[in-house]
Amino acid sequence: MTGMLAWEVRRPGIQAVVRARPEPAAGELLLRVRACAVCRTDLHVAEGDLPEHRPGVTPGHEIVGEVVALGDGVEGFRAGERVGVAWLRHTCGHCRYCLRGAENLCPGSHYTGWDADGGYAEYTVAPAAYVYRLPERYSDTEVAPLLCAGIIGFRALRRTALPPGGRLGVYGFGASAHLAAQVAVAQGATVHVLTRAAAARELALDLGAASASGAYDRPPEPLDAAILFAPVGDLVPVALEALDRGGTLAIAGIHLTGIPPLDYERHLFQERQLRSVTANTRADGRDFLAFAGAHPLRVTTTPYPLKAAGTALADLAGDRVNGAAVLVP
Repeated sequence: MTGMLAWEVRRPGIQAVVRARPEPAAGELLLRVRACAVCRTDLHVAEGDLPEHRPGVTPGHEIVGEVVALGDGVEGFRAGERVGVAWLRHTCGHCRYCLRGAENLCPGSHYTGWDADGGYAEYTVAPAAYVYRLPERYSDTEVAPLLCAGIIGFRALRRTALPPGGRLGVYGFGASAHLAAQVAVAQGATVHVLTRAAAARELALDLGAASASGAYDRPPEPLDAAILFAPVGDLVPVALEALDRGGTLAIAGIHLTGIPPLDYERHLFQERQLRSVTANTRADGRDFLAFAGAHPLRVTTTPYPLKAAGTALADLAGDRVNGAAVLVP
């Protein structure tokens, strides 16, 4: 068997190993990893913020890969084709959530880099039914963050029900936020970014935000909607209080620290809403990638060699990454 470099979760943290190259089962594709973006969810899996689903799993769910081999029964793909693998990896297809188009809520769902090995490796396998075609206009390192940061930010924006020409607040400005903000601007929204990092505030203004200030500051005008990207529960009442009447706050993360007590009149009255965002559907992914193909997005990335995956995660934890960190084997 051909050996390859891969990283495994060894809580807290990850460890480099050499393991056999995987082979595709029926319905799967074998991919040579060309790039894999580093997501905060990978950090939560590695540090133990999320429950362990598979001991020693290889993290990474924003994978750009080249098709090497097709498993039995796979059609519609060819060797050498560039494709993408995202967080959602499997759903049952017959529960009431799947049948109503909400497969992201499927109780039998599985996830790349949590339930099955992901892209912090030289090769990986993925179910063909959950693989995406990618817009050609982006390089491997540019398109990798679109596969989770982009898709989740897109779904979070949808969850806010932002009215046309509305005022959007973005709390935190990492990989997902800097893409969602561009989508909102392209759709005609006024975007106000609130984040602690000075470099992130500069990037926000450069990408078209109307203002950029500290995470706990008051935006310059009431917000029709807001998205909380930072996994900081203390910001929930701050963002809710910044909403105008009828506004919605969407929390775009799988993990959040504790939320302080909310005051009904200050934070929720006048029909303000608080919504979570749970994974994504494949339709979200296809819709977002089509949007990204038609509307050029500036994807800010910091590349790392695969052998420096541990450093990339540490830099992400320390807010030392501008945009998205991307591993390149």
